[in-house]
Amino acid sequence: MKTLREYIIWAEQEKIAIGHFNVATLEMVHAVVDGLKIIREKTGKDIPVVLGVAEGEQDWMGVHEMVALVKTFQSQGFPVFLNADHTFTVERVQKAIDAGFNMVIFDGAKISYEENVEKTKQVVAYARACGHDVLVEAELGYIGSGSDIKDTIPDGAGKTTLPEEAKKFVQDTGMDLLAPSVGNIHGMIRGGNPHIDSELVKKIRAVAGIPLVLHGGSGISDADITAGIKSGIVMIHVSTELRIAYRAALEESLSKTTDLAPYKYLPLARDAVRNVVISKLELFIHYK
Repeated sequence: MKTLREYIIWAEQEKIAIGHFNVATLEMVHAVVDGLKIIREKTGKDIPVVLGVAEGEQDWMGVHEMVALVKTFQSQGFPVFLNADHTFTVERVQKAIDAGFNMVIFDGAKISYEENVEKTKQVVAYARACGHDVLVEAELGYIGSGSDIKDTIPDGAGKTTLPEEAKKFVQDTGMDLLAPSVGNIHGMIRGGNPHIDSELVKKIRAVAGIPLVLHGGSGISDADITAGIKSGIVMIHVSTELRIAYRAALEESLSKTTDLAPYKYLPLARDAVRNVVISKLELFIHYK
């Protein structure tokens, strides 16, 4: 099986994007993996998925437990990888690296450029010395926070990343993946998410020299997603749409039963998440 680094190189060559799905429960994990299995059977393509756990999800699911679970899927031949998404301290990133994560994100979006560079460099140095291949991602530009539904774009969000700033940031840190601000917003805006500037994506990819990741993939139009991938996006984060599907299905399931056994009322939530995953993967690999 390819490493995540090798899959990213392959995805860029194929002009497709790898799906990154945030999970917070065991049934969400199985929903993502089930979606992967269905898409691989349907298309015959050797595509991977990345499970994302940000700080709250890491605390709830457990970093060592998630690593063990992902290694089980990998031992069965499924290319499932694990990312420490939106981790705000160097120490917590190091904990994820030590546990065996395939990828980590140091989130310095709210600190100064100089501090962001310094801490990202610390993470890169630690990852390089850990003894296993770990990809390091960092953000440049503020796109808001939270996998939720917002009434308006958050203050300060939406300011796009300048190509020359991206180039300098990559050179200053030595990181592997860059998450820029190109019109994307974390979460979903009730009135509709902004458009992705695919020309800006193309310019940033050309000067940055490393693969680009799109955060805030929920609520973005299919056309914008496709244009972004063609312009250089190689991984797309989806969280809010999964949470919406999970909660709506769970509420529906609970409204129809008084059964106390979770395995009887949780399948509808699992299946709802799986269906979103399938739809996104079809879009990301241009199968629709």
